[in-house]
Amino acid sequence: MKEKIGIITLGCPRNLVDAEALAGRLKFKDYSIVDDITQAEVVLVNTCAFIQEAKRESIDVILDLVQLKKQGKLKKIIVYGCLAQRYKNLAKDLPEVDAFVGTLGLNHESKRFALTPKHYAYLKICEGCVNQCSYCVIPKIKGSLESLDEPAIIRNVERFNRQKISELNIIGQDITGFGMDTTGKSQLTGLLQKIISNAPDIGWIRLLYLHPERITSQLLKLIASSERICKYIDLPIQHINNRILKAMHRPMAKEEIMALIKKIRKTIPGVYLRTSLIVGFPSETEKEFSELLEFVKEAKFDRLGAFIYSREEGTPAYNFKGQISLQLKQERFDKIMSAQREIAAGINAKFLGKNITVLVEEKQDGAYIGRSQGDAPEVDGVVYINTTGPLEIGKFIQVKITDTLEYDLVGEKI
Repeated sequence: MKEKIGIITLGCPRNLVDAEALAGRLKFKDYSIVDDITQAEVVLVNTCAFIQEAKRESIDVILDLVQLKKQGKLKKIIVYGCLAQRYKNLAKDLPEVDAFVGTLGLNHESKRFALTPKHYAYLKICEGCVNQCSYCVIPKIKGSLESLDEPAIIRNVERFNRQKISELNIIGQDITGFGMDTTGKSQLTGLLQKIISNAPDIGWIRLLYLHPERITSQLLKLIASSERICKYIDLPIQHINNRILKAMHRPMAKEEIMALIKKIRKTIPGVYLRTSLIVGFPSETEKEFSELLEFVKEAKFDRLGAFIYSREEGTPAYNFKGQISLQLKQERFDKIMSAQREIAAGINAKFLGKNITVLVEEKQDGAYIGRSQGDAPEVDGVVYINTTGPLEIGKFIQVKITDTLEYDLVGEKI
């Protein structure tokens, strides 16, 4: 009898898709995939190595598994993904690990073992990155951009449509780069039109990570006109000061970013706009940080994530002068997030008394939790649902908002 396999996935949803593809191949070969790691004989760890914090988490998980193996509770440990790809000498430091395997290529097959709840899924349409941001190690780990071939994407979409999932999340390191490796320009809008036509039974289609430089008028009009594409734009800008943007190798200047935000909000009324920022980039002055902080207060993003700059070997920024102390980076991070808390609370307050569509996610401690169109899974806020009767997980319902929190909403099923 073949060994029982447990899979631990760390990092981003792109890693989750890789894990689902690997699990699908193993399942096809009659291996048993178990949810409970304590029941596994072999554990595969899909690692992340994007920033220091992610690397520490990956190492900590591996060391925990090493202890289980020493106790005789585990036969084999296999480490794969970004950490193994980036650091080739791990075998010396972790001899207890049976194998190290680098990142997986794009999976053009349609074998998949779902590691998400049944009602939503991730579809990765490209791998690697066409951008060369000075702080980012992804191109060194994942390589240059590679788009999944269109027939394979549509086959996956058709499969998800047959399953009638409630939400399909389109992902990639930068999905606006789709097709640039083969045609020299983004083919995302055309692909989305085909996805929509092949997915009549999928409720929401969500786009995750749209590079500002390649958000076209045609793409915005499609998002605005389609009933099923979430009015949610994940727009990482990283900074707003022109000198810092140039040092980051970000192609758009402050004025262009501000004009794009205005255009997005005009084209898609009621859009949920998310961004991510980096604080403490090398040589960032107090004045430049203040410019970023003031911009955050003025732009009032619906969703915002901030990262403390992580000095990664192999990136141009690693050797930049003016590296900033962790303490100062933490102080700047706290100021950004404090400002965003107030902004988010103010935005949420406007929903009080309104009716919104909510996707029922789970039942926890007797209460139901869902998500609005403005909330990506595992990333954004939630909606706590009060109801007198049972709700079906994975279904859309109407909820009247009765209370608001900093990042979450509370409501009653209508």
